[in-house]
Parts: sequence; structure tokens; C-alpha cells
Amino acid sequence: MQKEDLKVLNKGEEDEMELQAYRLCRWRLAVVGVGVLCTGGFLLLLLYWMPEWCVKSTCTRTTAREAQVVLLQSTDEFRRWFLAKVRVMLAPGRSPFHSLETQTTSPTSTSSTSPNVANGHTPHPSGGSSDQELIRRYADYQPTQIRYFTLHSTKYYWNDEVQNFEVLTGLEDLQVSCSTLHSEHSAGLTRNQQEYRRLFFGVNEIAVKVPSVFKLLIKEVLNPFYIFQLFSVILWSADEYYYYAMAIVFMSVISIATSLYTIKKQYVMLHDMVAAHSIVRVSVCRANNEIEEVMSTDLVPGDVMVIPSNGTIMPCDSVLISGTCIVNESMLTGESVPVTKTNLPNPAQGGKGAEQDGVYNTEEHKRHTLFCGTHVIQTRFYTGELVKAVVVCTGFSTAKGQLVRSILYPKPTDFKLYRDAYLFLLCLVAVAGIGFVYSIVLSIMNEVPAKTIIIESLDIITITVPPALPAAMTAGIVYAQRRLKRIGIFCISPQRINICGQLNLVCFDKTGTLTEDGLDLWGVQRVENGSFHLSEENAYKEALVKSQFVACMATCHSLTKIEGELSGDPLDLKMFEATGWILEEATEEETSLHNRIMPTVVKPPKQLLPPEPVTSPEQDMELYELSSAYEIGIVRQFPFSSALQRMCVVARLLGEKRMDAYLKGAPEVVASLCKKETVPEDFAEVLEDYTKQGFRVIALAHRRLESKLTWHKVQNISRDHIETNMDFLGLIVMQNKLKAETPAVLQDLHRANIRTVMVTGDNMLTAISVARDCGMIPPQDTVIIADALPPRDGQSAKITWRYADKPSKTPRLEEVTISLEDVCDVDEPKSQEHYHFAMSGKSYAVITEHFPDMLQKLVLHGTVFARMAPDQKTQLIEELQGVDYFVGMCGDGANDCGALKRAHGGISLSELEASVASPFTSRTPNISCVPSLIREGRAALITSFCVFKFMALYSIIQYISVTLLYSILSNLGDFQFLFIDIAIILLIVFTMSLNPAWKELVPRHPPSGLISGPLLFSVLTQILICLGFQTVAFLWVRHQPWYHVWTPHSDACNLSSHNMSELNSTELDDHNIQNYENTSLFYVSSFQYLIVAIVFSKGKPFRQPSYKNYPFVLSALSLYFFLFFIMLHPVDAIDEFLEIVCVPFEWRIKLFLVILVNAFVSVLVEAGIEPWWGKCLSWLCCKRKMAPKARYMHLAQELSVDPDWPPKPTTTTEAKPRPENGSAYQIMMNS
Repeated sequence: MQKEDLKVLNKGEEDEMELQAYRLCRWRLAVVGVGVLCTGGFLLLLLYWMPEWCVKSTCTRTTAREAQVVLLQSTDEFRRWFLAKVRVMLAPGRSPFHSLETQTTSPTSTSSTSPNVANGHTPHPSGGSSDQELIRRYADYQPTQIRYFTLHSTKYYWNDEVQNFEVLTGLEDLQVSCSTLHSEHSAGLTRNQQEYRRLFFGVNEIAVKVPSVFKLLIKEVLNPFYIFQLFSVILWSADEYYYYAMAIVFMSVISIATSLYTIKKQYVMLHDMVAAHSIVRVSVCRANNEIEEVMSTDLVPGDVMVIPSNGTIMPCDSVLISGTCIVNESMLTGESVPVTKTNLPNPAQGGKGAEQDGVYNTEEHKRHTLFCGTHVIQTRFYTGELVKAVVVCTGFSTAKGQLVRSILYPKPTDFKLYRDAYLFLLCLVAVAGIGFVYSIVLSIMNEVPAKTIIIESLDIITITVPPALPAAMTAGIVYAQRRLKRIGIFCISPQRINICGQLNLVCFDKTGTLTEDGLDLWGVQRVENGSFHLSEENAYKEALVKSQFVACMATCHSLTKIEGELSGDPLDLKMFEATGWILEEATEEETSLHNRIMPTVVKPPKQLLPPEPVTSPEQDMELYELSSAYEIGIVRQFPFSSALQRMCVVARLLGEKRMDAYLKGAPEVVASLCKKETVPEDFAEVLEDYTKQGFRVIALAHRRLESKLTWHKVQNISRDHIETNMDFLGLIVMQNKLKAETPAVLQDLHRANIRTVMVTGDNMLTAISVARDCGMIPPQDTVIIADALPPRDGQSAKITWRYADKPSKTPRLEEVTISLEDVCDVDEPKSQEHYHFAMSGKSYAVITEHFPDMLQKLVLHGTVFARMAPDQKTQLIEELQGVDYFVGMCGDGANDCGALKRAHGGISLSELEASVASPFTSRTPNISCVPSLIREGRAALITSFCVFKFMALYSIIQYISVTLLYSILSNLGDFQFLFIDIAIILLIVFTMSLNPAWKELVPRHPPSGLISGPLLFSVLTQILICLGFQTVAFLWVRHQPWYHVWTPHSDACNLSSHNMSELNSTELDDHNIQNYENTSLFYVSSFQYLIVAIVFSKGKPFRQPSYKNYPFVLSALSLYFFLFFIMLHPVDAIDEFLEIVCVPFEWRIKLFLVILVNAFVSVLVEAGIEPWWGKCLSWLCCKRKMAPKARYMHLAQELSVDPDWPPKPTTTTEAKPRPENGSAYQIMMNS
């Protein structure tokens, strides 16, 4: 059959995959079955580890439409394989949105006709109907076969139109417009429709299934390493090495049990976090205007939910179509500030054309969307009208579901250390292969029995690949995790601790991370008759109480009262408190008395109002009170939109006929919506002056609305009609203070050659000012702002370069941002003043699209990225990773979730559930956790290197001993192996990992991989030293005058230990363990393990010195003492247990000298490697002009010789149509 092209699933998304379709082939299955039997099940294991081999060996290619099995491969850098079985479901229609009006059947019964409906999620049947009834109900239509498969908790359905599998997410699949949501989806579904849709969308729950211990055990045990251990244990048992086999089994059981406990605990924690409040009872509107109570698990997209007035936890994503809600979204955003959600505007009702009627999108209309897992605190409603929301997504398609999926199925962490570890193991396997061949040849030459040849040659492999390696490697990480926990940093992805040791760039959010969370009012600057007044400290004045400026401050906010307490955005709260006014909300009882929602009312305190004239007693008291009251009712609220950068309210003063519109927002935006004559001429200078000083500036504006705008018309008018032709009122100046710890921490990072970048949603000049204040940009450095404009009116896109402010002093002539460590300093191209780029989110988007080859140059020196949207923050992290930076991200969780997850090391300063997305969460709400994490990461990384080097040497030392002994058909004894592996290796490995991190961050970075010059050189020299000294001992003992081939009656010590000889003579030594060579090598090799442990246990500059690691020092000294004791003063019981033979005292002294010289040479060589290697490397670099490895260093080198870089302040860069080769932009001088 002809091969079909690859299908691509989730095109352009993060989880994009290529799909190949297969169908089962019987003869191939039979062949594989025979192969499995012949290999004793090993082939089955191999196919389990390699899903692509499994599919290709048992199936044949087919079209995607007829697939029985699909093979999927991710398109990211990891290229992972997945395998899924295609299932078939019977349903009354092809699409969940087909109308079932013509059918009277209840499609729930399909669940009974197909055993594998919805992957085991059988919808709740409505009553147990008999088979006859099923046949009768389904006689009207022909059931349709629907093909689907499930992968990572997502169902992919076959779509005939696009000839591909697609995910059904919910109502958004229909591309519904806002008016259609109101007209066609606001009535609700019939019970039949709901049950039919549930066939496709499944049960509405985010099911985190906690796997059974048995399932986890099977998955854990089938790990290639444990299979290798099982092979080793069987082999040792066949060779009667029972004790060692039992010890390894014991270690493996403990390791598996610990692993199972950790995995199970994480699943249970996630399950509990998700399950809390996920199943609730909800009221839904049926198509016949009935309200019915159902379980939240029954909800499907299109259902209309009634939100209870006392609030609820949302069980799905839905869009409000009537009423308003106050919601706590901390689960998603990390900010526990309540947010007001308003109903989705209905363009059809407002009498506007189709141009206003956009397609509903959760991201665009998030101010009207209630997300799953968020807490609705309270609702407000019109009398007789309920607060209703249309269900948009359910289950794993919701925002919360996506978050849980990203935790359940994370991307693997790609780190050089782990790739190098596998390469290293392969090298060990190659060494083992040489030993394997050597032992076979030697045994055949000596005519050894076949069984012994097989066992001994395979034994070499088990010696070379150490069984305790995984446990040893994770020890350092576990200790680091424990130390981090002690300083209040919690970690959900321990493997990332090592990666944090490599961080050389950290991105910081500004508000709440570098600066205090709240803003304080610094002052106000009012505008009258088109010019600024002098700035005033506050607006709490009798003279201003009835001014439009104060009215705007008092009304233009989204504050609400929750249990009598004012709550909402901290900025709104500070602004409202500064007026001293009082906010009153209508109670539910009051609302129910009126035909419409009662407005929120604000009024000044009595002491601020001017005294009223004395009235005559005959005046009607009530009328007087009404006339003297000064109250403003908020009639309509257009909530703050980060896209529009403003919010607006329509309010009415008590007793006034006409209404007023008040607007607040970003000064540039507000000024553009005001009449020209009302904006002061010096507006730009005043604004720039404030922002340069680091103040947050908000502008206010006002407009009297036409009298024809009634209350009902205002409810349906679009904000564009109101936010125009406004009068500029003035500026509110807020101060955002730096956190006390910020400057010192940033200074530490700079000293350690770690670059810092600010990524914020705030104003550009404010961000630059904060960057200067905290030391991110030194005072003498230049800041170049890149203003990019998209193509317009036939003109191409262009970037205008302007310098933010001139450096205060003569610039330093040096480059600091990029440390070109491994680059030769000869022929320095040009001295470069230190400069920083700053750009806004809009410019970033234009540069990404039209100047892609310039983007890397800009991120190389980009320090301030302002007004960045959440997805742009993630893109920036990816761009920085693209030039080989190891990127850290520190944010307070609010809009940083994506960036925190994408960075190599993301640290959330928020303890809320949003921190689940971040690998690290700090309990201390400031950035002092960043250097602590990097220090611990570096210590853990160096520990991993030390342990790996030690474990490699341990296996090679043992390999050398066994290979030398094989030459005389001897081996190490069972208890000798046991003593070396348990008493020496495990004790040393688990204590050498205990070195804490060094006190401060140093400018040097640790190596990122095992395959680096100094590291390999260190391992190779130590191997050669150990080989040399073992060979010396092995050959020297045979040249001793007292030497002869050992027999149970030998007595080289001249000791009359008659009983001992008799005892030995009764036991025949089958394996020829006891001999002089074995004893000599056992002593020398035992000391070698301890020597390399001490030599490799590096302290400064990344870890505390080893002598401060008391458990390690105690273990090493105890072992030294014990070994010297048994070597110089034999103890019969110990000698017998370890199968050591007695040798003359002078030979013991000679061995002692061999060991001393070995230790001296090892220490000397290791101490000389780093300085010698450094000199050698710099000489080589200068000789060859070697290019640096990291791409950002390479770029820095190129830019240092580019005469046009950085761009001059008088230039504009224009995008050109991209040529075949060369640059895609051109720099032009402004005339």
C-alpha cells in the first residue's frame, strides 16, 4: 500500500504532533510472538520501551480514516513517541452540535450499545430501560460510527471534512459571535441534547486518577535500570554471590519503595487539589424555561447555568450573559484581588452593525468569562432575571484543566548533564565489552568450563555499570531540596535544582517582585482651562469635594463591598481611600423592590460638605434632605481592559437629569480620547518628568452625556460611543516603592556575572526608572528605546531609535553584560560603551514579525521590556533560551504563569495555587530567594559531578581488580564485594553529597556537562593512577622472596595457627578467592576508593569545603582507621570473613607505602589539573581563534566589530522585502 502523508495534530500549538496511521497485521503479530518466546520475554520489554518499534513491527501503514492504531511524535526538540488505540463509538450524529429536535430518542442509550463509549466514561443513563425499549427508541435513525482516540486526557475525533483528527474543546469550536451566544445559546439545552453532547465531551470533571500501587510498581520495575539489576541479581545468584545479590535486592526495594511513595504522594496531592469543590450541585435552565438541579459532572458546552447569589466554585469555563459577578481568580492568576465580571455585551441589542459583533474568545472576553476553579464570591442581578452563564468548556478543556494537564504530562527537562550521563554509561559499557571479550578469551585458553566462562564474562558487565548509580545521583538533589525547604523555597520538580546551578540570566517581573505590591498616592495634578495646576498632596479638601476630578476618583473603579469590607484592585482602593468618600451598595432586599439593579452609590463624608443654609421649619424635611444630599450613583461600568489600558463608568449625580462619563487609564491613551484644547501643551514633558522619577501616573477625564441617553440605553451602549470627546481632568501620581532587599540582591547577581532583565506590564519610562533605581541599569549607562511601528499606508515597518536620557557621567569603556570568558583578548576590535535596549510589548510584536534577524541582537542587550502581555513574556523567555542562555524567571504568579513554567528555573513569590505551575515557590515574598536557589543549584550540580566521577572510578577500580585477578583465574570474594559496595561506596556516596552550598555567588559558572575537558582529564588521569598502582601491587607481590601459589596449608606469616589451617583445609576454595594477589589488591583498591572520594570531593567556590561536612569526614576517617587496623594488625575473624590470607608484616609496610604514594600522586595531579588546563585552553583559543560555544557569546563577538551597532539616536531602521541572502533591514540616517 502507498504510504500516506503525515497528518499534523494541534498545528502551531505547544503540543503539536505528527500522526502516522496503522492497522494490525496478523502475520507480523505472530512473528513478534515467536520472537518474544525465543528471547524469554526480552523482546516484549524492548517493544514496551520503544513504542515506535512496537507499532512498526506489529502493524502496517494505512489511511488515517481507517486507522486502528496511531503513532504520534512530538515536533519539539525532544521528538517523543506516543501510541494510542483508535476506538469506535456509536452516536445519533456526527457532531456534538447537530440538532436533535427531529429525534425523540434519548441518546444516552448508545452508551449501552457500545462497550467503549467515551473511553470508559459511560454517561449517566436516565433509568434502566429494557433492550426492547432501546430498539424502539433507536428505530428512527441510523447510528453513526465515530472514531476517536485518547492521549494525555484529551480526546481526538475523526473529522471527515478536514480528513484529520481534531480536539473538541467546546462552544469555541463553533466560532460563535457574541450576538449568537445571546440569541441562540441563552435558552439552554433539552435533556436529550445534553445527554447527546455528553457522548462527545464526556463527564465534566478533571479526573486525576491516582494509579494503584501495583500499576506504579510495574511501571517503575520495568525501568531499563531495574531490569539490568534483575539480570545482575540472577547472574550473581548463579555464581553463588548470594549476600551481594541480597544486598542489591534490598537496596533496589528501598529505592523502588521511596520512589513509589513520592510519586503516589504527588498524585494524591494533585488529586486532592483538583477534587476540592470540583463536583457540586448546579441549577441549569432547560429549553422549556424550567430550572433543574443537576450534578456539575453532567454539564456540557451549551448548558445555561444559574449562578447562585451566595456564590459558588465554578465547575467549568462559562460566559456571563446576564448579571455581574465578583470573582476571586487566585487559582489561575495568583492574585487574590476580587475581580468584577460583567455580562457579555449583546451587539444586536445595542442596534449596532455586524462590525461590532466579534467572535467570542475566552482570552479576548476574559472580563465576561467565569473560569473553572475560580470562586464566585457574590452576584448582582436584575429583578426577576437570574445571573446566567453559558457553559463554554468542560473537563480538561477548561483553563484549570489545561493547567492540570501541564502538571500531569510535563515536557522532559533537557539538560546536558543527563545526556552526558548516558554517554558516560555507554563508555562504561564499551569498557565492559572489552573486559567481556578478554575474560572469554582468557577462560578458553585456560580450558575453563563453559558455565564458568558465561558467568564470569557477564559478571564483568555488572561490575562496570554500577547498580547504585541512580540512587547516588539523586542523593545530592534530595539533600539540596531539603536545604531549600529549610529556607522557605519549595520545589515540585527536583531535577530542575541542578539546572538552576547553570542560570546566567534572570528575568524579573516588576510590580510585587522588585517593588512593593501596593502603590501609595504621592499627589495629584489637576488641569483647568487646558493648563496644569501645581501638584497637590491629596484631594481630601473641602474646596475640591464637588469637583469633577474628585468625582472621577470616587466613581471610576471596580471596588465592591464583601462582608462590609471594601475590596478590589489595590490601585483603585488607594485612589478611593484618598478621597475619603463612602461607598454604599444596595442590599438584595432593596434590589428586589425595584424593577432594575440598584446602582452603587458613593458620597463624601458629611464633614467635607459645606454647611447648608438654615431652613424654615415649614419646609418639607424630606425634600430638604434630598436636595442637600450629594450622592453619585454608578449606573454602568466598563471594566479595566489591559488591551485598551483604561476603564470607564457612567454615573449620575442625585437629582441631575443628565449623566456623566468618567474615564481613567494610561495617560497617553486618555489624552488621545480627549478634546485637544483640554489637554495641556506641556502634557508630554510633565508626564515624562514623572515617569523618569519612577512614578506610576494615571490620567482622568470626564464628559457630560447627552440627555437623550436614558438608563436603558446606557446599559446597551458600546464603550466607544462614550469614550470620546472627553475633557482632560488631570493626573494622579502614585509611587511604587522598591522592596528593601531588591538592590542588594541585584548587585549580588551582577557580581556573579548573572544578567538581569525586567519584564513588566507597566509603563516604559517607569520601568526604566525602576531599573536605574534598583541598579539593574547603572547610572552612567545609555538606554536606547526601540520604537517599532507596523507597516502602514504602503510604508514598510520601521524602528526608530531614541536614547532615553543621556548618561550622567563619562561612560565606562568596557563591556559588562556579556562575559566572554573563553575568548582571547588579543586584537580587541573596539571599546564599547555599555548600553541597554528598552522596548514595549507592541514594539516587541512588530520586531518579532518584521525584523526576526534583529531580535536576537536586541535581546542580547535588552534590559527593560515594558507593557508585555503574558504570552509575550513566555516568547521572550524562549528567545533568550534560543541564544543559549540558561534563563531564570521570578514573578508573583499573577500573569507570569507561562513564563515561570517555560524558564529553566521559575520561582513564584505567590503561595497560591497558581504556583503549581512554577517549579519553585518561595515563602519569602522578595527576590532574596533567587541567589539562594542559584547557590543551592550550583552546589547540587557540583555534587552530581563529584558523585558521577566517583561512581565511574569505583566501577573502573573494581573492574581493574577483577580483570587482574581473572588473569590468574581468581576473583574478589563475595564478602569483599559486599564490604566494598556497602561499607565503603554507599557510606561515602551518601555522605559526600552532604556538603552545603558556598556562602556567596561567585563570578565563575560551573561546567554544564560531564563531557568537558578538565572533567574527562581528571577522570582519565585518576584511572591511569589507579591502574598503575594496582598493577604494581599485583606484580610486586609475585616477586617477593616468600611468594608461592597459595594453598590452604600456606603460612607466609610464620604463625603457628594450627587450628586455622585445619579449618581452611576442610573448605575447598572453588573460586580460588584466597591468594596473595587477591589480598594485596583488596587492600590497595579499598584505599583507592577512599583516595578518589577525597580527591573528587571539591569544596570552594560552589560548595562548603569537605572538612566542614562532618558525616563525610567521620565516615572516611572510620574507614581509614578500620582498613589500616586490619592491614597492620590482622584479626582472624575479620580475615576469615573477608577471605583475606595472612601476609608477612614487611609486605604490609610495602603496601602501606604504595598506598601513601598513590594518595600523594592522586592529590597532586587533581590539584594541578584546573590551573594547567586553564592555561592550556587559553593558549589553544588564541592559537586557533576558537569561537565561543554559547550563541550569545558568538553574537557579542560579532556585534563588537559591527560599526553600525548600537544604532545611533538619529537613525531609523526600515524593514525590506527579505532578500535571498543578507540582512532584511536597512539603517537610514534621518535628515
